[in-house]
Amino acid sequence: MRDKYHIPEDYYYTNDHEWVKVEKKFATVGITDYAQKKLREIIYVELPNVNTKVQRKQTLATVESVKASADVYAPLSGKVIEVNTKLIDSPEIINESPYDDGWLVKIELSDESELNFLMDADEYARYLEELEEAAEEEE
Repeated sequence: MRDKYHIPEDYYYTNDHEWVKVEKKFATVGITDYAQKKLREIIYVELPNVNTKVQRKQTLATVESVKASADVYAPLSGKVIEVNTKLIDSPEIINESPYDDGWLVKIELSDESELNFLMDADEYARYLEELEEAAEEEE
């Protein structure tokens, strides 16, 4: 799977294809390479306001592409402390750099134990393999 999709080692992942990079009690959140490739050309991003409190699994943002609209769910609970305002005028940054310049929000974590619900890079790669195999079986 890693030859098809970029999956950085030091990140956490959800089964809804969000990624999380944790630094101390702060988490940067975005959508994975897999998600941006499935959405294709991203044309609009709706981000939350700074200081918004979010709960794990709650809708955090919306990403629209020429193909579909997708909700982005909060992988962890906390308070939004920063949003990537560059995405408002240039949402295609997510397609170009999903893990670096294309991050969506930064959250101050309220419950670090929620990290236990997330996958590491190896688990996420296996999860994508299972999804791809299931999709092939449906064809």
